[in-house]
Amino acid sequence: MSAEKLYTPDLLALTVELANWPSIENHPRHGEARSKTCGSSLAIDLAADADGRIKTFGLRVRACAVGQASAAIFARHAKGCTLDDLTAAHDRIEGWLDGEAPIAQWPDLDLIAAAREYPGRHGAIILPWKAAISALSTSSSAG
Repeated sequence: MSAEKLYTPDLLALTVELANWPSIENHPRHGEARSKTCGSSLAIDLAADADGRIKTFGLRVRACAVGQASAAIFARHAKGCTLDDLTAAHDRIEGWLDGEAPIAQWPDLDLIAAAREYPGRHGAIILPWKAAISALSTSSSAG
């Protein structure tokens, strides 16, 4: 598959959306993830409500355009998600990336569907879910 089919205008437009979710260092929960395949990394700082739903968050993304686009897609729809929601989404996305399932049920994921054909990018795609799961798995009395 050619780069033109991967780096579509829609995918590249997503990368600039990350400015909407800047890093927030005073949030009580923190999670990080790194791709073993490409070295991309993502950190998330978040606050959750009493039910464990994400209230606010900020991201630090050091990734290729595919990883950045994936982070923007995650960020568009992460508010209100729980640890269980994110774990289920993570598992569905990994199944889709592995070719074992149809495209995962996460809004806008179809915007980066072409990246499934690039196994070297799979680690970058899943980063936001891994980091958020890590953050929500830590105990915090402040949210």
